[in-house]
Amino acid sequence: MAKEDPLKKYKEKRDFKKTPEPTSSEKVSFDNPRFVVQKHDASRLHYDFRLEVNGVLKSWAIPKGPSLDPGQKRLAVPTEDHPIDYIDFEGIIPKGNYGAGTVIVWDTGTYRNLKKNISMDHTVEDGHIDIWLDGEKLKGGYALIQTGKGNRKFWLLFKKKDDKANSESDILIDRPESVLSGRIIDEIINNKKS
Repeated sequence: MAKEDPLKKYKEKRDFKKTPEPTSSEKVSFDNPRFVVQKHDASRLHYDFRLEVNGVLKSWAIPKGPSLDPGQKRLAVPTEDHPIDYIDFEGIIPKGNYGAGTVIVWDTGTYRNLKKNISMDHTVEDGHIDIWLDGEKLKGGYALIQTGKGNRKFWLLFKKKDDKANSESDILIDRPESVLSGRIIDEIINNKKS
């Protein structure tokens, strides 16, 4: 029996003749798994939080974005797995395409699973992810927890209490720029039009 393509849903939602998004995963993974947070100005501004797990990016949309404040729990809506090559994707998804809007790489880096002797696959399936992020903007312990029952299941992302926590800073406002290009969303839009 053939193994199902883990990117099937991703590919079904996109016409790669019309969108610049990556079609597959061709990049070799680093020894340490990576994460990315992409700021996505689509029909609604949100942040896409993605973790490299077994050759794909497990993905959640975070409407209010991540926080450095352990007191802030953020809704995390699961989305389809994305290809590893999406980790560097920045640009404009044209109108008429799924996810149309502007995307920047707001933060990226490596992460490690804080659950010893339990695979990341298992923690995702179990609905309780404990990770340490080593990004340019996000550092320290974070948890993604699935809660609720039946049709009312949802995930929450929150910063853990550690020396990287900061309840005084709003990192989304203080650091709006891409860690790849240094540009903000409006600069990418204006560059496209010029």
